[in-house]
Amino acid sequence: MDWISDIRLTDGPLYGTVLVLGVAGAAFLLVPPWRASPVPAYRARAWSVRILIAAAAACALVGTVHWLLINVFTVFPEDLPNPVLLWFLPGVTAVLLALFRLPATSWGGRGSGIMAALLVVLLSALQINAYFGLNRSISDLMGTALARIPVLEQELTRHPGEADGVALQGWKPAGELPDGGVLRKAAIPGTKSGMNVRDAYIYLPPAYFAANRPALPVLVLVAGQPGGPADWLTGGAIRGHMDSFAAAHGGVAPVVVIPDPNGSQSANTMCMDSRIAKADTYLSEDVPQWIGSTLAVDTNHSHWAVGGFSFGGTCAVQMGTRHPEVYADVLAFSSEAEPAIAKERQKTIDAAFPGHPEEFTQQTPLEIMKHQRFESSGMYLTAGQSDPEFVANLHTLAAAAQNAGFTVQAHEVEHTGHSWDTSSKRFPDALQFLGSRWGLQW
Repeated sequence: MDWISDIRLTDGPLYGTVLVLGVAGAAFLLVPPWRASPVPAYRARAWSVRILIAAAAACALVGTVHWLLINVFTVFPEDLPNPVLLWFLPGVTAVLLALFRLPATSWGGRGSGIMAALLVVLLSALQINAYFGLNRSISDLMGTALARIPVLEQELTRHPGEADGVALQGWKPAGELPDGGVLRKAAIPGTKSGMNVRDAYIYLPPAYFAANRPALPVLVLVAGQPGGPADWLTGGAIRGHMDSFAAAHGGVAPVVVIPDPNGSQSANTMCMDSRIAKADTYLSEDVPQWIGSTLAVDTNHSHWAVGGFSFGGTCAVQMGTRHPEVYADVLAFSSEAEPAIAKERQKTIDAAFPGHPEEFTQQTPLEIMKHQRFESSGMYLTAGQSDPEFVANLHTLAAAAQNAGFTVQAHEVEHTGHSWDTSSKRFPDALQFLGSRWGLQW
């Protein structure tokens, strides 16, 4: 049954089939449900009015729910992208039209209306998923591939007293290397932070398995929110990116660690030490200590970087400005200008630093970059061209980082919005940026 897991959700035959069936379902719902042919003019006009009522009600419902999620329940700190909101409308309108049809049709007609509405809803869901690029296959959606990732074995960990490895400059493997890297998972405890978190995922490149293992650099990645570490394996397609990079560089690539600074799918710690959690301590102390003592990597932190998408990109900029001695370089894909729980800044402060707004401000990257210099650090930034809020963030952060001494590259990614494509399309270039920053000739 592996072929089912491999079915694509963002392109391919299933995607095309759902598109055709969804359009057909919408067309069916737009036709008046009465049996008379031709339909009397007054009934056709009545049905047209119902279509307009359903569309208007759908707009009002989607708009209201979105406003509540942003401003009342603070599920998201920013507005959802316009294409996502627009794709909700066909699904909601289809459900309302199916309900309008119920009194005027037989049981068979009612079933057909419900089925048509479900097809439109499925089309909307598939298009929203395609926009974000999170679940690219059935396997991603069901988590079947993730469930097969084994726990990090003892034999793959650093032995007591083991050195970092041979110098990477000019390194050649002694013997054959695996064709690709491997994924593992492990619990990274919140020893100092006290955080209770989900398992982290780890990518070990082919060079990690060499008899003369080199001192490999480290890349720590953080996912978006809502979300979790697994998103870098699905939407971020990290294994494919790293395997491609390793194949082009003699099996060498950074060891990638994807920890969880939130603890659950919906939590938002803002990667700060606040009354919410000690997420900064977790990422700046617990995670680096675990990596250095558990994995056979280069413990020279000038060869360490931190990156992320959306919330994770914001987190990466925070780590790179608050802890440049731990993470010398930053990859920030679709970063916020500053960490946020709610769209209103005061709500964020009240949730994390009640009565002490200065404590929040002092920890934000833009404030830190006004007062500190980062000549030894680099920052790589992207945002989707059709994501204006985050394009503005991109230019704000790039200017501040450049003024603070960072070596900066900033890119608007064509034909993307606030989606995982902003990382996928530039990730190979981001890795090259890190290689040049680290002085490595791969």
